Amino acid sequence: MTTAELQEKIAEIGPWFYSFALPGGVSTPSKIPREVQAIFETRREMMESALRAHFGEKLTSVRAVDVGCHEGYYALAMRKLGVAEVLGIDYREENLRRARFVAEQQNVSALRFLQADVEELNPASLGTFELTLCFGLLYHLENPMRVLRRLHALTGEMLLLETQVVAEVEGVAEWGSREWTRPFQGVLAVIDESGEYAQGNQETGSTPVVTCPSPNALRFLLHAAGFREVTFLDPPAGAYEQLARRQRVIVRALR
Repeated sequence: MTTAELQEKIAEIGPWFYSFALPGGVSTPSKIPREVQAIFETRREMMESALRAHFGEKLTSVRAVDVGCHEGYYALAMRKLGVAEVLGIDYREENLRRARFVAEQQNVSALRFLQADVEELNPASLGTFELTLCFGLLYHLENPMRVLRRLHALTGEMLLLETQVVAEVEGVAEWGSREWTRPFQGVLAVIDESGEYAQGNQETGSTPVVTCPSPNALRFLLHAAGFREVTFLDPPAGAYEQLARRQRVIVRALR
């Protein structure tokens, strides 16, 4: 493509969530405010550090699946880091159209994309991957436990999961009688995204119902899904403010 043709195509298939560098000094224009775009870099930095620490020299033989891959930003980053093969899955075909376009323009191979609703995904049809990535998706889901079980089925070795979290809630619940009680720790907050969903906002889930976990709830659900070891990763110096304040977290979960 000429520079003019490239710019025309970028405008045609936009608007863009991520800013990608393309040939000829051309970039895709992100619709996200510049100060918020720092989250992408922190996520990528934490992802790359975790992959190097866990896989080391084996990284070049790792197969990965990126669930909720959006426009393929982290799928592309994994391939450039040396991951052997990456499958990106997203609910919206328009996101995948942009992902395929960027991969083609950047000449990145061994990277493919699949349109699917993760809540309805059949993991057996895909097999297992040494690495599963799930960034920015869990807090847009109606059925997080169902999805975590699917992520476990896809994961051969390690899951990296990033999500918004809510404050912890602890207390005592009646459990069949006022004399019978059970303590509870952790919470799933129900959040209404119906306004954004009705407006066609591309960053919502497949339904307007959102359940966002607290850290304790997330840890419990990951263990319940079958992961034996769950670790909340420390953000790096200069991290995006939400990750620095632990209002968003990246979790490493091992089978």
